Amino acid sequence: MLAGLLPEGVVVAELFDSVGEVELFPQEAEAVAGAVEKRRREFGTVRLCARRALARLGVAPRPLVPSGSGPGWARRAPRWPEGVVGSMTHCAGYHAAAVAPLASVASLGVDGEPDEPVPEGVRELITLPEERTVLDRLGAAHPGVHWDRLLFSAKESVYKAWFPLTGRWLDFDQCVITPDPERGTFSAVLKVPGPVVGGVRLGRFEGRWRGGHGLVVTALVIPAPTSERAG
Repeated sequence: MLAGLLPEGVVVAELFDSVGEVELFPQEAEAVAGAVEKRRREFGTVRLCARRALARLGVAPRPLVPSGSGPGWARRAPRWPEGVVGSMTHCAGYHAAAVAPLASVASLGVDGEPDEPVPEGVRELITLPEERTVLDRLGAAHPGVHWDRLLFSAKESVYKAWFPLTGRWLDFDQCVITPDPERGTFSAVLKVPGPVVGGVRLGRFEGRWRGGHGLVVTALVIPAPTSERAG
């Protein structure tokens, strides 16, 4: 699903079924010791994806434990090995991890969601009025995609790329998403000051999306500054 959405140099590993028994490092096992079986299976399967992706970068297996700090999702985000940036996602029937060298990618975010409407009442919580106008237009012209779910996924990918660079929460109403149904892309315009990368404050991101297999996936990459890539 993510293949082709991310530039060369970003490594992806995906699994469509959860794995029953993934051998975890003791630190990882401790992080989910009190969790229900479903959560433990998701946790282990997505880390298996991450290990496979990291191996392709030449990084030996090591614990990928939640950071335990920051707001909401950030507490569950893994601490990546030094010199590596990455992002994980999982939902029913899909698990994936994307990793890249810090020398070429400043940050990245990926997200997978079931291609179905968001629960009742959620659309108003996650969208701005201008986004709802776009969603209505897209739904009429391209009814094959649940656009509210795609927009939610895009905002998740934006946040996953945003937080490692800022250490700050980004609320749903602080980013405007506009999907392009023809190109399979989306734009993300920030309504708050963005991260500074290479001395430049970013106010807009460009991402990509894809639907299929009952899923929608989104991906966003923030390149490292040119001087860092050259070095």
